[in-house]
Formats: sequence, C-alpha cells, structure tokens
Amino acid sequence: MLSKARPRRAREPQRTCVGCRRVRGKGELVRIVRAPGGQLVADREGAGRGAYMCPDAECLERARPRLGGALRTSNVDFIVPNDRLMVGERLVV
Repeated sequence: MLSKARPRRAREPQRTCVGCRRVRGKGELVRIVRAPGGQLVADREGAGRGAYMCPDAECLERARPRLGGALRTSNVDFIVPNDRLMVGERLVV
C-alpha cells in the first residue's frame, strides 16, 4: 500500500513588524539590533536580541516608541536609523 502523505513544503518563519504589527514572512522584514554604543543597526543573521520592521519609513516612525521595549533597553539612538538605514523611503540592510 502506498502512502498518501504529501511532501511537506518548507514554510518561511513569520515575524511581526514592531511598527504596524502586521505578521509577514521573515524575508520581507528588516531585522534591527542594538549595537554596543546604543545605535540601531540593520542585521539579517546576527545573534542576540532583534526587532523586525517593514522596510518603510512610516513603520520606522511608528516603531520608535516601541523599539526600546522590543530590544529590552532604554538606550536607543533614534537619529542613526534615519541617516544610515534609510535610502529614500525604505530601510536597507
């Protein structure tokens, strides 16, 4: 008797955007981590605590009040994301 089990497709892990709170695939979001100096850095595969955001400037603005809690810190430099992480209206890695 042949098994009727279908091969399983690998599913992409789901993450929630800190800004808009929408659930999306991990590959669609940008992972933000806090560097030792308190600056925010985009990092795809780094170890440690990170927060995921949509790559839109609008989500970055909405996420500002929540990022400290998501990264479990109160020392977050909010000037750096606008200068280093933004290209036009999109976050980049």
